[in-house]
Order: sequence, then structure tokens, then C-alpha cells
Amino acid sequence: MSGGLNELAGKVALITGASRGIGRGIALELASAGCDVMVTARNGNALGGVAQEIRALGRKATVYAADLTADTEPAGLIEALTRDFGRLDILVNNAGATKRGGFLVQSEQEWHDAFNLKFFAHVGLSRLAWPLLKAGKGSVLFIAGTSARAPVADAMVGASVVAAMLAFMKALADLGKHDGVQVNAVNPGSVKTDRFRGRLERVMKKTGLDEAAATERHRRDLDITRFGTPEDIAGMVRFVVSPRGRWLHGTAIDMDGGQSAPLRMSNYD
Repeated sequence: MSGGLNELAGKVALITGASRGIGRGIALELASAGCDVMVTARNGNALGGVAQEIRALGRKATVYAADLTADTEPAGLIEALTRDFGRLDILVNNAGATKRGGFLVQSEQEWHDAFNLKFFAHVGLSRLAWPLLKAGKGSVLFIAGTSARAPVADAMVGASVVAAMLAFMKALADLGKHDGVQVNAVNPGSVKTDRFRGRLERVMKKTGLDEAAATERHRRDLDITRFGTPEDIAGMVRFVVSPRGRWLHGTAIDMDGGQSAPLRMSNYD
């Protein structure tokens, strides 16, 4: 976790999808910066473990286990947050993962499930949290992804959801300029999480390589400097929502080891 002073001391953060991976990393990083934290996800037992880690850092932590696609759960989450903390300074919309698969193979339900959690649940949660964020001049940050940069046929759902998230983020940032709420997104590339492990196992099975060799093969195939960690993303989140990053607004930051195609500038020669 990042060093430095507790630049977020006294702030309250709410992180969705916080039971593991990137969400857990963000919760611990913000706690190390001085935040009290509410964590939410479907797995209550895993959330309890994350809450214990936060308390070990000397911060208050509460748990709200819920499926945010259920109609009443986002409102219940904000009610619990208000009861437990009385304020909200940082909302990190992180929950949700999309499945890869061919367009003619994936079902309508898989499309609905992906949009319901990773997009619509966070739209609703942002709306419900906005009065608290406006009152405290807080921050909203979306953990989106790089798939919308170069959509491909076997990741059509993910690319579509991320594109919708980033468009919503940009529009919400326009509102945030008037209401004093900072709004941004971070787009992780290939990060070492449980999903990464699944991809690596497929590479190992296909190539017959051991874990180290398969990891290097996969890195070369993606043409990246290295694979990311949850701590990489968490450190960026900490910077963005801190006073040092406050001028960032309406921005989507790619963290992917150079995987995304560079911006093409016009040739004025």
C-alpha cells in the first residue's frame, strides 16, 4: 500500500464489489489513507474478513452483504451507510464482471445480468448517494475497463458495458462540476485476480507451459510491460480521490501496462 500521510483522514468511503481482488485492494488502500469504510458485495463471509483487515489498520469498517441488482438493495445500502457513518465522501463503483463469449452463443440473460450489475446498479447507487456526496463535496470513481477501446467479437458484452459506464461517467462529471462532486474512472487492464488465474490456466493447458513460462508467454502476447496487481489500481484510486488528484475530473485513466492503442494525432505536415 502507498506510503505518506493520512491524507484522507476523517473521510468515509463506500466500495462495491469489495470482497476480493481490486475492490478489496481499494478498501484497504483507502483505509490506510485514513478512511472509514463500508464494504459491500454478495459474499458476507468474505466481506467480514476484509472488514477485519480494515479495522487492523485502525479504521472503522462496516459490512453490507447484498445483491445490488435487487430493487430495494441500493436504497438499503445507502440507508445503512447513513445510519452507520452519517456522511459519504468517496463512492467507488467497482462491482461486476462480464463473461467472454461469442455473440451468437451468449444468451439474452447474460447480457441483462452484465448490464444490471456493472451498469444499472451503479447508476442507481450513484443517484441515491448523490445528495450525500454533494453535501460533502465528495468523489465518485468507476472501475471500468479497457475493453471498449478495441471491441472484439468474443468480448462484446464487456466492451458494451464499459462503453456505457464511461459515457455515464462523463455525463455525471458534467453534473459534478456544478454540484462540487468529482467524477472519474480507472480502466484496469490485465490484473492478477481470480479471473486472471482462470485465463492463465487456459494458457497453461493450451501450451503445456508451467506457470512462470505461461505468464511470460501471455505477457508477450498482450505486449505489456507486466501484469497489474490490485494494489496498482488501489494506489491510483487513492491518488485520484485525494487532494493531490482533485483537479482530475471527467477523466478515464488507463492502467494496463501499455496494452491500449496509443492516441493517434493528426498529421499536420
